[in-house]
Amino acid sequence: MQAKDSSPPDGGYGWVVVVSAFVVMGLTAAVLKTFGLFFVEIQQHFDELASTTSWITSVTIAIFHLGAPVASSLCVQYTHRAVVITGGLLAFSGMALGFFGRNMIWMYATTGFLQGLGISFSWTPAISIVSHYFSKKRALANAIASAGECAFAFTFGPFFQWLISQYGWKGALLIIGGIQLNICVCGVLMRPLASSCLLEASHSATETPAGNGASGMDKEDKSPITHKTFNWMLVRRQEFVLYAIFGILAAMSFFVPPLFLVPLSYSLGIDESWTASLLSILAMGDFAGRLLCGWYANLHVTKTVHLLTMTITLISTSLMLLPLANNYLSLAIFTGFYGFFFGTTVAVHITVLADVVGMPDFDSALGLFMLIRSTGGFVGPPLAGLIVDMAGDYRAGFYMAGATLVLSAGFLVTLDQLQQRKERRSWANIKPEKSALPYPSLHLLKFQNRRYREHDIVV
Repeated sequence: MQAKDSSPPDGGYGWVVVVSAFVVMGLTAAVLKTFGLFFVEIQQHFDELASTTSWITSVTIAIFHLGAPVASSLCVQYTHRAVVITGGLLAFSGMALGFFGRNMIWMYATTGFLQGLGISFSWTPAISIVSHYFSKKRALANAIASAGECAFAFTFGPFFQWLISQYGWKGALLIIGGIQLNICVCGVLMRPLASSCLLEASHSATETPAGNGASGMDKEDKSPITHKTFNWMLVRRQEFVLYAIFGILAAMSFFVPPLFLVPLSYSLGIDESWTASLLSILAMGDFAGRLLCGWYANLHVTKTVHLLTMTITLISTSLMLLPLANNYLSLAIFTGFYGFFFGTTVAVHITVLADVVGMPDFDSALGLFMLIRSTGGFVGPPLAGLIVDMAGDYRAGFYMAGATLVLSAGFLVTLDQLQQRKERRSWANIKPEKSALPYPSLHLLKFQNRRYREHDIVV
């Protein structure tokens, strides 16, 4: 296969892939985001503590993160299409088997483990293949695809509530699992662009220096797949370690509000029909925050790490204020603020990671970041549930999430200070070299001009 066959088309059938990824985002991340509607139903059915019930979401989140590197490696060996279809079948199996609801261990294994693995195997290749189909329009394509999470979450809130009221939580799980089978349809539409799932790696393999052009083409003709080495040494870089710690603390907090928002509204005596709309408000705020922050970050007015620090500070403030709500209107307002600032954070945090490690190590950094961050997602909800059980009030979970985000912002400030010190050192080393550069270049220009004049005289 020649390299020209694997170059991104930047349109055409790529938009079909974008729409497919849009739906996959909705049937995976949006389902996970609105699963809090089942929390009270499952807790009451098994008569368990909040901390015990919250382990379902914790397992799902942890497997989602841990399975991402596995899904990426399977894309290399097979195709994005095959992995997405497998993910759709796993997601359906998790919900369908959860329908039987034998005990909490059963729920951990089905709606926890299988659902998390299905989401990971669907979400990861869906995001990846969009980047392979687009180059110049990649940012726009990724923005449209990721917006599926918010768009579906907006409708899933009242829809899931209606399913639970009509068919019970078990019947709702079975129906949602059937809907998730549409992930397989989206996977079929994700036509491989070339035989390699690492299309850009294959394309870059052909862009060899002039001196090595022949040997580079020979290697490309024999094997179009270029395997990149995973850089585990990133864990020794201070900047990455600081950002990874921030990721752990942020993950401990991000999944707590959607989990306890519905139980908090019930404790305030808000009607179930109004409660479901809170998740829709959360999704709308998230959608607006992603678009506006993505647009603002693209202006390059503010350094990305500074922008992320501001959004984290604002989201922690909104979480601290949210428990002060005592009726539907105030709760809806604080929920909207939280959703907006959450969207701004999601829009920029991956960009900050690229700035921290640089693009050559970005793929390795993203895999390591998701692996390390999974510990926060695994520990956060049970810890919040334990605090709720001890305090006897769902507000305690929100205070815990807000306090953890304040702590995470401290690591961002430390990261920024470290980067600034390194920049000052590099400028101090470069400045003497820059000051010496013009003089040799000026003498060289005079010498060349003299040579040209002598040549004119000879002629």
